[in-house]
Amino acid sequence: MTHATLSPAAEEKDDSIHLAHTGVHVPEAAIHSVWKTSILFALVTAMMLGIGYPVVVTGIATVLFPHKAAGSLVMKDGQVIGSELLAQSFTSDKYFHPRPSAAGNGYDATSSGGANLAQSNAKLVQRIQGDIDKLQTQNPGKAVPIDMVTMSASGLDPDITPDNAYYQAPRVAKARNVSEDQVRALIAKLTAGRDVGFLGEPRVNVLALNLALDQMSK
Repeated sequence: MTHATLSPAAEEKDDSIHLAHTGVHVPEAAIHSVWKTSILFALVTAMMLGIGYPVVVTGIATVLFPHKAAGSLVMKDGQVIGSELLAQSFTSDKYFHPRPSAAGNGYDATSSGGANLAQSNAKLVQRIQGDIDKLQTQNPGKAVPIDMVTMSASGLDPDITPDNAYYQAPRVAKARNVSEDQVRALIAKLTAGRDVGFLGEPRVNVLALNLALDQMSK
C-alpha cells in the first residue's frame, strides 16, 4: 500500500491572498507593509507640513518682519486701535471714509465677503446710484471715483484711491476748519505708489490718513 507524500511547499502555511480577478497571489506581508507605509507617510507629512512648516515660516517672519507678522497692528496711546490691513468704519465728516463694505453688518473682520450681486441686479444698481447722488451733493459737477460706491471682494479693503481721498478733502477740511490745501498735502504725503514700481495701483491707507489728521489738528 502506497502513501501520498506532501511536498515541503504544500506543507507550509499559505500566507498569500489570491486575487481572483487576476489570478495573482499577493503575500499578506506585502499588503501589511503598504498600509504601514501609507499611515507613516500621512503622519510624517502632517507633522512636517501641518506643524513644522508653519512654525518655521512664522518664526522667520517674526524675526525679519515683526510688525507684519504680528498683524500690522496700529497702536495709539499704548492701545491697539486697528490694523493696517483691515478697514474699519468712519462716519464723521471729520474723517476720511473707507469703501462701502458688505462684510457682516459692515467692516466685520470675522465675516469677510462681498455682496455677490450681479451688475444687472436692481438692488445693487439702486444702492450705487443712491450713493452717487448723495456724494455729488458734496462736490457738485465732479465725477465720483468708482471705489467710493463699490465694495471690495473682502469688504475689508483698508485703502482708497488718491482720487477718492481728494474727493473727500473739501468735506474733511470744512469739518476740521483747516484749509483744503493742508488736507490735500497730507493725502499726497501718505499716498503709496505701486509696489516695486509696477504692481498694483497708488493708494492711501484710510486709518493712517485719519490718524495723521488728528495729529495735524493738535
